[in-house]
Formats: sequence, C-alpha cells, structure tokens
Amino acid sequence: MSNPPLKPEQVLEQLHWRYATKKFDPSKKIPEAIWKSLEQSLVLSPSSFGLQPWQFFVVRNPEIRQKLLEPGWGQKKIVEASHLVVFAIKKDIDNDYVDHYIERMAEVQQVSSDNLQGFANMVKGYLQDPPFPLEVNKWAAKQAYIALGFFMNCAAMMEVDTAPMEGFIPGKYDEILDLNSKGYSAVVLCAAGYRAEDDKHSSDPKVRFPTNDVVQYVD
Repeated sequence: MSNPPLKPEQVLEQLHWRYATKKFDPSKKIPEAIWKSLEQSLVLSPSSFGLQPWQFFVVRNPEIRQKLLEPGWGQKKIVEASHLVVFAIKKDIDNDYVDHYIERMAEVQQVSSDNLQGFANMVKGYLQDPPFPLEVNKWAAKQAYIALGFFMNCAAMMEVDTAPMEGFIPGKYDEILDLNSKGYSAVVLCAAGYRAEDDKHSSDPKVRFPTNDVVQYVD
C-alpha cells in the first residue's frame, strides 16, 4: 500500500524552503540512507523517449574535488558541500546506443526485443532525421537539465540543500575526470549538503514575478 501523497501546502513549504545555497557547512554530511534516495532520484529522472543520454559522476574524493575548484571558478561549494554531482551527457548517441537501451527495455519489461523494433526504429529516425533541426549533444544537455531539476526538487522534499552551477570550464572537468575517454562530457554541476548557519542568503525572500505574469491559462 502506497503512502499518502504530500499535502499541497507541504510541497509549497518545501519549495519556499529551498534556495540556491551559497555557503555549505563542510562538517555536515548527507546521511547514507538519504543520499541513496537522492541517487535513485537521478536514476528515475525522466528523459525524452526514456533514453537517459547521461551519467552522473558523484565526486567523493577530496583531492579530486580540490582539483576541480579552480576550473569551477573558485566556488567553495565545490569542496565544502557534502556531495558534488557532475551531470554529463553521453556524446553523439547513435543507433548502437538506442539498441543498448532497447535491450534493457526488453529485459525490464520481460518481452522480446523483436517486439520493440517499431519503437527502436522511430527513435533512430528521430535522431537521424528529426522533424526539426536537432543537434544531438544539445538535445542531450536539455535532458540532463531535466534530471538536475528532478534531483533538486527531491532534495528539497528531504531538506537537503542544493546549488546548481554552470560556472565552470567543462573541458577542464572532462580532462580531470577523464570523461572524454568514457564518451561523456560535463554540462552542469550540483552541490548538495546542508547550509551553513551564517549563510545570510538562506533567509532572503524569494524574488519572483507575480503568478499572473508568468502563468497564463488558455481555455
């Protein structure tokens, strides 16, 4: 039996609680059970066609994180947060990648891969001859940002602080983490942990345009 869903006011309370954390408390670590749930939020993130054109590199080695500091524009969050996640895309996904995904789909759904060839051909056709201009790596980066938002929202529900970061040199991160040899490239970072008590920004009111300015109903 599933647990009852969060009440609307509870969801809004957590979304107001969340902010882009400017300063983490390096002494506070995310408990393993909570991190495993966050890890699964990455695994369960939605993507177009379910292709998951990504990997998430969780950098735990403090020496490597120190190396990432300078090409991360010196942002202390990189070394002070409990966890650092590097969101990386699978570069230049092709028919072989689609076939790999179809094999996994057949395994999970317990069907023959032959029964999935219609879907496989549709996906391959979309990637090779899309109905609009498509750069596959830019498309993959958009998918990674979906996972980023999913991860941050799940963290907020468990009162884990996060800070997304585009301020870094991707090529340097690819080099330090040896991503190129694995066929991946970094696109965005997210630090996760717990806010420092002296982070004055934690109590700043959220600056958002009024709802009527950003949400329009088309009836």
